[in-house]
Formats: sequence, C-alpha cells, structure tokens
Amino acid sequence: MSKKRGLSLDEKREKMLQIFYDSQDFFLLKELEKLGPKKGVISQSVKDVIQSLVDDDLVFKDKIGTSVYFWSLPSCAGNQLRNVTRKLETDLQTNKKRHAELVEQCKALKKGREESDAREEALHELKAIEQKHNELKEELAQYADSDPATLEAMKKAIEVAHSAANRWTDNIFTLRQWCSNNFPQAKEQLDHLYNEVGITDDFDYFELPAVVPLPVTNDEL
Repeated sequence: MSKKRGLSLDEKREKMLQIFYDSQDFFLLKELEKLGPKKGVISQSVKDVIQSLVDDDLVFKDKIGTSVYFWSLPSCAGNQLRNVTRKLETDLQTNKKRHAELVEQCKALKKGREESDAREEALHELKAIEQKHNELKEELAQYADSDPATLEAMKKAIEVAHSAANRWTDNIFTLRQWCSNNFPQAKEQLDHLYNEVGITDDFDYFELPAVVPLPVTNDEL
C-alpha cells in the first residue's frame, strides 16, 4: 500500500485560510495549532504556514495585551488579489512600452550598418588600428622604467632611504659612544661585539654617488 502524500505548502496555506474563512473569527496561535491537524496540517508546521500568509498580507495579526491574535476575511483576500492584479497589469504595460522602445532603438541602431563592402572594409581597418594600438601600448610599457615621473619617484625614494640609513648610523655612533663612556673597563669586549655585528673601523655614513646625466642622442634632439 502506497504511503499517503503530504500536503504542499500551497495546499497547507489553502487549508489554514479556509479555517479563517469558515469561522470569520480571531484565533491564537495555539488554537490554530489544534485546528490545523483537522485540516491535514500538522501542528508543528502551522506556525510557519501562518507566518507565510501574514507575509503575503492574506492573514493579519495584532497584539492585544499579552496575546497575539490572527484573523482573515474573504474580503481581505479579495482585496489583496485585486491589488496584486493591478500591480501585475501595471508592470505588464510598463514592460510592453519598454519593449517597444527597445525595438525602435534597435531599428535605429541598425540604420547605416547594413552589410556592404564599404562597411566590411571599415571594420577590417578598425581591427587593424586596434591591433596596432595594443602593440604600441605593450611597447610603451617596456619603457615605463624610463618614464620621468617614475625616475623622479625613484630618486625621492632613494633620498628617503639614504636619510634613514644615515640617521640609524648616527644612532649607532651615539650608542657606541655612550657604551664607551659608561663601560670603559669593557673596551675589548665591546670592540669584539661591534666587529661581530659589522660595526668595524670603516663603518661610516653613506654618501650618494653623483648623478651623471645620460648622453643625449641625435634622435632625442
């Protein structure tokens, strides 16, 4: 014997709405959960079904004191359906108008674009120009490092790094002098420590090399 098929959500909604329409009364949720099984809707799903009806404005609810009551009348459902119908009709008219506008726009865009030898030649020429444009862009990217703005930015970055390096060099000299003044008895140990970390006798400030301008060729004149 085949198993009985359960109700779909739409069928459950219809069953619960029928409870309101038949009685035209107000109900608490716990009352609806008792009435639902009599219509084939299990009590555990009544709350979700009722909430879906409330979301669609087919069932109304209001809090009176500490209790929440639900109600729905056939006239309320009729008004709701009429409102939905009016909205759908308005949307349909709007979409029809938009469709007609797009058809006219499409026709207008096609004018002057009829297939011809001249148009094919123009499209071929356009494709060749676009390809040449892309090739020039790739070639230009190869010379990005020689861009004056890029070189100027690199120059400023070098100057900042140079200043920072010499600032730390100055800090190291200051710390070394402080250690020598405060721990003269540990001179040998300190000299050994300095050598280990790279602070040798030739440790000094950095100097930026003089920038030699590149020669200008006849092609750049």
